[in-house]
Amino acid sequence: MPEEPCQCPDCQRFYREHDRLIRECPTLRHQQELNWAALQSFRTLAGRVLEDLQKQYGTRGNDAEDASNQATPVGGGEEPVDAIQQSIADLENINAHLFSIEALMERIFDVRVPEDIEQKFREFAGELAPDPHNADRLRLNRLLHQTPDLPDRN
Repeated sequence: MPEEPCQCPDCQRFYREHDRLIRECPTLRHQQELNWAALQSFRTLAGRVLEDLQKQYGTRGNDAEDASNQATPVGGGEEPVDAIQQSIADLENINAHLFSIEALMERIFDVRVPEDIEQKFREFAGELAPDPHNADRLRLNRLLHQTPDLPDRN
Protein backbone atom coordinates (compact mmCIF):
# COMPACT_ATOMS: atom_id res chain seq x y z
CA MET A 1 0.00 0.00 0.00
CA PRO A 2 1.20 3.52 -0.65
CA GLU A 3 2.54 5.34 2.39
CA GLU A 4 0.75 8.58 1.60
CA PRO A 5 -2.82 8.90 0.38
CA CYS A 6 -3.28 10.06 -3.19
CA GLN A 7 -3.93 13.75 -3.60
CA CYS A 8 -5.75 13.69 -6.97
CA PRO A 9 -9.20 15.36 -7.07
CA ASP A 10 -11.07 12.04 -7.36
CA CYS A 11 -9.36 10.60 -4.30
CA GLN A 12 -9.78 13.80 -2.32
CA ARG A 13 -13.50 13.75 -3.12
CA PHE A 14 -13.63 10.10 -2.06
CA TYR A 15 -11.82 10.83 1.23
CA ARG A 16 -14.23 13.65 2.05
CA GLU A 17 -17.25 11.45 1.26
CA HIS A 18 -15.81 8.51 3.22
CA ASP A 19 -15.26 10.67 6.26
CA ARG A 20 -18.65 12.38 5.96
CA LEU A 21 -20.47 9.02 5.81
CA ILE A 22 -18.68 7.76 8.89
CA ARG A 23 -19.36 10.99 10.81
CA GLU A 24 -23.02 11.20 9.77
CA CYS A 25 -23.75 7.47 10.13
CA PRO A 26 -21.68 6.38 13.12
CA THR A 27 -23.67 3.29 14.18
CA LEU A 28 -24.25 -0.16 12.78
CA ARG A 29 -27.91 0.65 12.21
CA HIS A 30 -27.07 3.88 10.37
CA GLN A 31 -24.56 2.07 8.17
CA GLN A 32 -27.08 -0.68 7.40
CA GLU A 33 -29.68 1.87 6.34
CA LEU A 34 -27.19 3.96 4.38
CA ASN A 35 -25.89 1.00 2.43
CA TRP A 36 -29.38 -0.31 1.72
CA ALA A 37 -30.49 3.10 0.43
CA ALA A 38 -27.37 3.43 -1.73
CA LEU A 39 -27.88 -0.04 -3.18
CA GLN A 40 -31.55 0.61 -3.91
CA SER A 41 -30.88 3.98 -5.53
CA PHE A 42 -28.14 2.45 -7.70
CA ARG A 43 -30.45 -0.39 -8.72
CA THR A 44 -33.36 1.96 -9.42
CA LEU A 45 -31.31 4.34 -11.56
CA ALA A 46 -29.41 1.63 -13.46
CA GLY A 47 -32.65 -0.30 -14.02
CA ARG A 48 -34.47 2.73 -15.38
CA VAL A 49 -31.63 3.59 -17.77
CA LEU A 50 -31.49 -0.03 -18.91
CA GLU A 51 -35.25 -0.13 -19.55
CA ASP A 52 -35.07 3.07 -21.56
CA LEU A 53 -32.14 1.84 -23.66
CA GLN A 54 -33.89 -1.47 -24.28
CA LYS A 55 -37.04 0.34 -25.42
CA GLN A 56 -35.09 2.71 -27.63
CA TYR A 57 -32.56 0.29 -29.12
CA GLY A 58 -33.96 -3.13 -28.36
CA THR A 59 -31.94 -6.00 -27.01
CA ARG A 60 -29.45 -8.29 -28.67
CA GLY A 61 -32.37 -10.53 -29.63
CA ASN A 62 -33.25 -8.12 -32.45
CA ASP A 63 -30.45 -9.35 -34.75
CA ALA A 64 -32.05 -8.18 -38.00
CA GLU A 65 -32.58 -4.69 -36.66
CA ASP A 66 -29.09 -4.70 -35.12
CA ALA A 67 -27.49 -5.66 -38.41
CA SER A 68 -29.17 -2.78 -40.21
CA ASN A 69 -28.21 -0.34 -37.45
CA GLN A 70 -24.61 -1.40 -36.73
CA ALA A 71 -23.05 1.55 -38.51
CA THR A 72 -25.84 3.99 -37.69
CA PRO A 73 -24.66 6.76 -35.39
CA VAL A 74 -26.66 7.41 -32.24
CA GLY A 75 -27.57 10.79 -30.80
CA GLY A 76 -25.39 13.41 -32.45
CA GLY A 77 -23.41 10.89 -34.51
CA GLU A 78 -21.17 10.02 -31.58
CA GLU A 79 -21.49 6.26 -30.93
CA PRO A 80 -22.46 3.35 -33.19
CA VAL A 81 -25.33 1.10 -32.14
CA ASP A 82 -22.96 -1.77 -31.25
CA ALA A 83 -21.51 0.42 -28.46
CA ILE A 84 -25.06 0.96 -27.19
CA GLN A 85 -25.70 -2.80 -27.31
CA GLN A 86 -22.51 -3.38 -25.31
CA SER A 87 -23.66 -0.80 -22.78
CA ILE A 88 -27.02 -2.59 -22.51
CA ALA A 89 -25.22 -5.89 -21.87
CA ASP A 90 -22.99 -4.21 -19.27
CA LEU A 91 -26.00 -2.69 -17.50
CA GLU A 92 -27.75 -6.07 -17.49
CA ASN A 93 -24.67 -7.51 -15.77
CA ILE A 94 -24.58 -4.65 -13.28
CA ASN A 95 -28.23 -5.20 -12.42
CA ALA A 96 -27.63 -8.93 -11.93
CA HIS A 97 -24.76 -8.14 -9.56
CA LEU A 98 -26.88 -5.59 -7.71
CA PHE A 99 -29.61 -8.19 -7.17
CA SER A 100 -26.98 -10.55 -5.75
CA ILE A 101 -25.65 -7.84 -3.46
CA GLU A 102 -29.20 -7.08 -2.35
CA ALA A 103 -29.69 -10.72 -1.34
CA LEU A 104 -26.49 -10.56 0.73
CA MET A 105 -27.42 -7.19 2.22
CA GLU A 106 -30.72 -8.59 3.48
CA ARG A 107 -28.68 -10.85 5.77
CA ILE A 108 -26.92 -7.81 7.23
CA PHE A 109 -30.28 -6.48 8.39
CA ASP A 110 -30.79 -9.61 10.50
CA VAL A 111 -28.04 -8.35 12.82
CA ARG A 112 -29.01 -6.20 15.78
CA VAL A 113 -26.55 -5.13 18.47
CA PRO A 114 -27.11 -3.68 21.94
CA GLU A 115 -26.69 0.03 22.59
CA ASP A 116 -23.27 -0.42 24.21
CA ILE A 117 -21.99 -1.95 20.97
CA GLU A 118 -23.54 0.90 18.98
CA GLN A 119 -21.59 3.22 21.29
CA LYS A 120 -18.37 1.43 20.25
CA PHE A 121 -19.31 2.17 16.63
CA ARG A 122 -19.66 5.86 17.52
CA GLU A 123 -16.28 5.88 19.27
CA PHE A 124 -14.46 4.27 16.37
CA ALA A 125 -16.26 6.53 13.90
CA GLY A 126 -14.66 9.50 15.63
CA GLU A 127 -11.24 7.91 15.19
CA LEU A 128 -11.62 6.60 11.65
CA ALA A 129 -13.27 9.51 9.86
CA PRO A 130 -10.27 11.84 9.88
CA ASP A 131 -7.65 9.09 9.33
CA PRO A 132 -6.14 9.45 5.81
CA HIS A 133 -4.13 6.24 6.30
CA ASN A 134 -7.16 4.08 7.02
CA ALA A 135 -6.57 0.72 5.28
CA ASP A 136 -10.02 0.72 3.67
CA ARG A 137 -9.44 4.18 2.22
CA LEU A 138 -6.06 3.18 0.82
CA ARG A 139 -7.48 -0.04 -0.64
CA LEU A 140 -10.31 1.88 -2.32
CA ASN A 141 -7.79 4.45 -3.50
CA ARG A 142 -5.99 1.65 -5.37
CA LEU A 143 -9.29 0.51 -6.85
CA LEU A 144 -10.07 4.03 -8.03
CA HIS A 145 -6.77 4.15 -9.87
CA GLN A 146 -6.70 0.44 -10.84
CA THR A 147 -3.06 0.20 -9.88
CA PRO A 148 -0.95 -2.69 -11.16
CA ASP A 149 -0.47 -4.16 -7.67
CA LEU A 150 -4.08 -5.36 -7.65
CA PRO A 151 -4.84 -8.80 -9.09
CA ASP A 152 -6.49 -8.86 -12.49
CA ARG A 153 -10.27 -9.07 -12.42
CA ASN A 154 -10.57 -11.66 -15.19
